[in-house]
Amino acid sequence: MPNSLHAWLIDRALSEDIGAGDLTAQYFVPVDRQATALVVARQEGVIAGVELAREVFQTVDSSLDVAVMIEDGARVTTGAIVMKISGSARGILAAERTALNFMQHLSGIASQTYEYVKAVEGTKARILDTRKTTPGWRLLEKAAVVSGGGTNHRMGLYDRVMVKDNHLVSEGAMQTLQDAMRQLSVDHPEVEVEVEADHLDQVEAFLGMEEVDCILLDNMTLEEMKKAVQLRGVRIRPTLEASGGVTLSTVRAIAETGVDFISVGALTHSVKAMDLALDFVGA
Repeated sequence: MPNSLHAWLIDRALSEDIGAGDLTAQYFVPVDRQATALVVARQEGVIAGVELAREVFQTVDSSLDVAVMIEDGARVTTGAIVMKISGSARGILAAERTALNFMQHLSGIASQTYEYVKAVEGTKARILDTRKTTPGWRLLEKAAVVSGGGTNHRMGLYDRVMVKDNHLVSEGAMQTLQDAMRQLSVDHPEVEVEVEADHLDQVEAFLGMEEVDCILLDNMTLEEMKKAVQLRGVRIRPTLEASGGVTLSTVRAIAETGVDFISVGALTHSVKAMDLALDFVGA
């Protein structure tokens, strides 16, 4: 994760929170007060965003001593101490909310991803994220998915082709698709091509195109997904990705159809923040 991205996000987050200054600390906390505080997990989960939180504290006050006790990707129980911060009480208080905001959101993503990954254990399916991310936070959120055991899909429109139904609205679209894929393989041979299939006839057609690396099975039933896997046969390419309305209660059955990947927008677009808190423990 590039530090320049961290700095960009941290500067904006601190600007909106601290603004011209922390008035409460200025009037109610002596300038020379020293303290020690702990970031504590108030629930079980998977930690993410630790380095970003550390940088928040040290951006606010470079003299703060920040000790990371638990790294990204670690599963913790209630009461686990994630981080210890010592130094100026004013500095700790000014950085507290921004540091926790980053960590709580990213740890929520990592924790939810872990639950999906655990749900498909024993199958070959891997859990993928999507582009349904918070604007400006994509790299952070996708890193949190990896911390939870998930796998990153494309980062954006620039690093993988995904041809969906909205791209194939014209007459003769299938021929246009093949022509475009051939040209893409010449211009960008390193870029993988994924195509969306809404029904099995499309799956059969796409299986006959050697340029296709992955077929997205969009909102198909379990029986349709099983049939798509059978149509693909023993080949390892193209891979098959299930997508659409995936939940923790349905993901296991989807994995058991034999698909290679399951993409889950809920990993990032509707995650619940993990409960983390900062507790002062004395000087």
